[in-house]
Amino acid sequence: MADTTDKVEQKSKTGQTNIAQPALSRRRLLGTAGAVGAAGLVVGGAGGAFGAEALRDDVAPLSGVGTAALPFHGTHQSGIADPAQAHGHLVAFDLAPGADRKAAAALLRRWSDTAAELMAGRAPKGDDTGIALDAGPSSLSVTFGFGRTFFDRTGLTGKRPAALEPLPAFTADALDPKRSDGDLWVQIGADDGLVAFHALRLLQKQADGTARLRWQMNGFNRTPGATGRPMTARNLMGQVDGTNNPKTSDGDFAAKVFVPDDRKGADAWMAGGSYAVVRRIRMLLDSWEQLSLDRQEKVIGRRKSDGAPLSGGTETTPVDLDKLGPDGSLAIAGDAHIRVAAPASNRGAAMLRRAFSYHDGFRDDGAPDAGLLFVAWQADPLKGFVPVQRKLDRGDGLSRFLRHESSALFAVPGGCAEGEYVGQRLLEG
Repeated sequence: MADTTDKVEQKSKTGQTNIAQPALSRRRLLGTAGAVGAAGLVVGGAGGAFGAEALRDDVAPLSGVGTAALPFHGTHQSGIADPAQAHGHLVAFDLAPGADRKAAAALLRRWSDTAAELMAGRAPKGDDTGIALDAGPSSLSVTFGFGRTFFDRTGLTGKRPAALEPLPAFTADALDPKRSDGDLWVQIGADDGLVAFHALRLLQKQADGTARLRWQMNGFNRTPGATGRPMTARNLMGQVDGTNNPKTSDGDFAAKVFVPDDRKGADAWMAGGSYAVVRRIRMLLDSWEQLSLDRQEKVIGRRKSDGAPLSGGTETTPVDLDKLGPDGSLAIAGDAHIRVAAPASNRGAAMLRRAFSYHDGFRDDGAPDAGLLFVAWQADPLKGFVPVQRKLDRGDGLSRFLRHESSALFAVPGGCAEGEYVGQRLLEG
C-alpha cells in the first residue's frame, strides 16, 4: 500500500470535459454551497423553505458531478490518469470454452461501442434497462485489460509482453486463486452509483456466451464536494493517503505510467498502454484502531490530522528521511510506511496508484471485511510495483495490519480512435 494515491477530491476540477451547464438555480446554489463548505448559510426556517424549493420539478439540476464526462477515444484509455471516482467496480472474466480470438474480438468491439456511448451520456442501442435513465455520464470511465492466460486461449502467445510475467510471491501474501488473475479485466468508475452499475450490468450481459465472470470487487471513494475544499482522500484507517502520487504535471509522468508510443516488436500493440497491478488488501482495522494516535502516526510517518510528514512542514512538504528528532532518533522511523515506499528507498521505482476502498460486510469473528482495492499503474511492473512491494514485504511496519488476499496483473492497451475498439491492434494485427 504505497504512499501514492490520487487526490480524489480534485477530480471535478481537473482534466474533464464538462458538458454545458444549466443556469444557476437555487437548487444548484444549494449544491454548490455544500461543496464549498457554505451550507451553514442555510439555517433555521430559511433552511426549511430553501430545502422545500429544491424539491420542485421545474428547477435546474445540480451541476458538475452529473454532467462531467471523460472521453472514451484517445491515445490512452480513460480511468488511468483520471482521478478515481466515488464508485468503482473491478471485474475479471475468463473466456468461455470454445471462445476463440475471433469471438474475443467481437466481444471487445461490443464492449468498446457500449462504453463509448455510456461515457458520452447516451443510451446504447438496445438498452432497455432504465437503470441510469435520468443521470448524466457522471465522469464514467471504462477500462479494458488482458491477463496472461488470455494469450494462451486466443493463440496469441507470440504477442504476450514480457512484462506480463507472473508477479513473484511475497511472504505476506494470503491469496485466494478464485479471486485472482483472469483472462479479461474491466475497471468501471463513476461519481454516481447507478451510472457505474448500469455500465457493469450492460457489459456483463454482453459477455454472455463469450466470457464468464471470474470475480468482481466493488469499491468507493469520497464523493466530490464532500469536503469544504479539494483535499487528498483518506483511506479506511483514517490516514491521508496519496500525497506522493505521481502527478500528470510531472515531466516524467508518462515515462513512469505509459508504454512508449514508439514501441516496437511483438508487443508494439501495447504502445500508449499501461500495466495494472490489482490487489485486494484487507485492513486489520480492529488491531489498527487499538494503537494510540502517536503510534499510528509513527507507523505511517505522517500526522493523521493533516498528512504532514513527521519530518516537519505541511502535507506537501518533501519528506526529509534524514531528519532527526530532539532525542537524536529518526523523525521518520526506519520501518515507517512512507520511508519504505519512497522512490528514494527503491532506486526511483514509482507507480500511479488509483485505488478504491471496499467494505464487504463482517467476518465470522466480527471484524470488518474492509480495506483497499489497490490498482497500481506503471509502464513496466518489474520496474514499478515489484521492487516497491519487495521492500514493503521485508520491512514495512504497516504490513502487520494488512492482508493481501487477491492479486492480478493485466496488460491494458492504449486507447482507440473512433470506429475502432480497444485491443484491435492485438486481435487483428
